[in-house]
Amino acid sequence: MGFALIAFAFFSFVPVYIDKAFNKSVHTATAADREVWYDSIPFIADMHCDALLWNRNLLARHNYGHVDIPRMQEANAALEIFTIVSKSPRGLNYDHNEGNTDQLKLLSFAQLRWPIDWFSVKARALHQCEALHKTAEQSEGVFRIITSQTELKQYIQDRSSNHKLTAGMLGLEGAHCLDNDINNLDLFYKTGVRYIGLAHFFDNEWSGSAHGMKKGGLTEKGRELIKRMEALHITIDLAHLSPKTIDDIFAMTTGPVMVSHTGVKGTCDNIRNLSDAQIQEIGKRNGIIGIGMWETAVCGNDADATARAIKYVADRIGTDKVAMGSDFDGDVAASYDITGFTMVVKALEKQGFSRADIEKIMGGNVRDFFLRNLPVN
Repeated sequence: MGFALIAFAFFSFVPVYIDKAFNKSVHTATAADREVWYDSIPFIADMHCDALLWNRNLLARHNYGHVDIPRMQEANAALEIFTIVSKSPRGLNYDHNEGNTDQLKLLSFAQLRWPIDWFSVKARALHQCEALHKTAEQSEGVFRIITSQTELKQYIQDRSSNHKLTAGMLGLEGAHCLDNDINNLDLFYKTGVRYIGLAHFFDNEWSGSAHGMKKGGLTEKGRELIKRMEALHITIDLAHLSPKTIDDIFAMTTGPVMVSHTGVKGTCDNIRNLSDAQIQEIGKRNGIIGIGMWETAVCGNDADATARAIKYVADRIGTDKVAMGSDFDGDVAASYDITGFTMVVKALEKQGFSRADIEKIMGGNVRDFFLRNLPVN
């Protein structure tokens, strides 16, 4: 009986405790933070959220973490891009990480995920994708998954008359979950994955990471992966990539790229953030940059810090190429949860942006980027 109680306590409370401890918010939005025209913004979108890692019921409202469907509705958020985190090395840091350890094995066990998830990053990633599809199936039409231009156009039309509708897309944070087999790309494409960052916090068989040991560039397999991604209209995400990998991608491609969640060296200088030259190159390609909402990205823990970084990008490549890339539920103390988007609007107003530009930054740019770059059907 004693062991049973211990096991019950472990599996019932430990995963929730970890979620609460790792995904805090520094500030909480109030009614005073909501601009009177906020709810009339036609399309609010965020480019990076790791909520699927935490095995949370997204259809229920939570008082912890950063994103769920009810809070998306409160925030008038039309689209959240749910990214798949499938491996995290021990001693995680921004500077140098080996890729031979995996903290998520224990988390998968504690969450009572399938046993195969304890050992297989591919299975772990696929089951997170499946979880989002189950959320859509169980939402009674309130939430849907977008995989094509046709679906996005239909969603925009439907939501114009019902702002309670919400949607998600899927992305991969690190191509290591392809298990060193490029043919697995087709499998993830079928699940709905529409952008991929080749590396996360460690170097892998495809490319170097900004946080890896060697920080090299694209491997030969990585170059082949980029070609296959372009053929499938899977967008390249430059987040977390080493400068050499980013340069290699620029050298072998000409199309648009994205950075799902980042800061910029111009307001917050660290290895994770974009240089002016990288910003300019992304702008030339008609790409898009998602600005983060955590301290290491923007050197601050409030909406003003995020707005300053957005202004820095907009001043260099225009207001139509910058967006929000929160890193919600990404094991960060975010400035606020998704309901705090109201504070971003206020901060952007203080930076001198017009209402039309704010509507683009808050989601119109993301909408238009994917209307151009998703597969047609």
